[in-house]
Amino acid sequence: MPETMTRRDSLRGALAALGAVALIPEWALPALADADTDVPFTDLPKPFNPGLNTAGTTRTLDIRKIDGMITPADQFFFIQHKNQPKIDPAGYKLKISGLVKQQAELSLADLKAMHPVELINGYECSGNSPRGVQGLSSCGRFTGVPLSAVLKKIGVDAAAREVVLFGTDKSKEDVVFRGTTYAVDQQFARSITIENALRPEPILAWNLNGEPLVYQQGGPLRLIMPGWYGVANVKWLAEIHLQEERFLGNYQARWYRSLAGVGGSGRDTDTDTQWVENEISKMHLKSVIARVRKTGKAHQVFGFVLNDGTPVKSVEVKVDDGPWQPAKLDPKNTRFSWKLFTYDWKGATPGEHTLVSRVTDASGKAQPTLDDLKMKKTFLQDNSQFPRKVMIA
Repeated sequence: MPETMTRRDSLRGALAALGAVALIPEWALPALADADTDVPFTDLPKPFNPGLNTAGTTRTLDIRKIDGMITPADQFFFIQHKNQPKIDPAGYKLKISGLVKQQAELSLADLKAMHPVELINGYECSGNSPRGVQGLSSCGRFTGVPLSAVLKKIGVDAAAREVVLFGTDKSKEDVVFRGTTYAVDQQFARSITIENALRPEPILAWNLNGEPLVYQQGGPLRLIMPGWYGVANVKWLAEIHLQEERFLGNYQARWYRSLAGVGGSGRDTDTDTQWVENEISKMHLKSVIARVRKTGKAHQVFGFVLNDGTPVKSVEVKVDDGPWQPAKLDPKNTRFSWKLFTYDWKGATPGEHTLVSRVTDASGKAQPTLDDLKMKKTFLQDNSQFPRKVMIA
């Protein structure tokens, strides 16, 4: 939020006087105590227990604590479908196989010698929704090497069309074929086209916020696909395999797909509706109100936008049945970060109020309402407007 950033700038000034500022990155500066207070939300589910679950297999972000662009590593969300392998970075090797000029096994040292880059990336699980108060989302500073640089170094065969990324994590899977179920051990895997793999954005990352990735976050090496849902960001990378044919896997062809009706009423008996299935890939445009802060008699609404990297045209906020009002986008937002926004709420009266935000991108695409998504059967990719209820004392 602007006030928090201003206080951080003040702290940086004080550290600069001590000659210490160069040692401390911007995202590591702590939030300072102040007179601001959070206005309580009255729409939280019961029970509501964000953070690390008791089994240690999932962490959700408490969006009420978002304090700036970078999510601290110990708050960054994670979730997985299989096990959480613990891999020794010292002995780690990334295998590259298939339609390449030379088969290879690369160590972390090999990858780190290839001109590392940094990327601020905000993303969410495709199952992120109001049910969990949008807690399967975060934004961090990742360090790694572009996937395209690795593929160009190895050499890509002209016949390659698909790049399959296998994780180390595996489990027993039931694969159903024409009524027969086959129980087999399968690694987690996702694929992208060779065109997407050779774009400059995807990176093979080993650091989050300047520190090595912990095993829950996919360390020692994972894929970061900017603008794509979390499932595409393969963790615990074991192998990159190039092939000509399309890849089919449980977490691409079966579990991670959408089913939505086009045309007609969407009723099962309506023959005018065409039902279309698509795999889960790029993030759909979404805005979320995360906090409402009170300073004196003034109130500020704070939230974030997640999308595929298309420039954002506007974010608007509506209070109760009032008109849509423009919010301010943070000038420090970047293409693939989550986009922070604020709205100065003037004249807030005591009692319960409903706040909602909507975002529109440069292509004219606007965030849908829940009613707009009534033709979608599957729960993934819920980017509907998220009304929030707060109580003003």
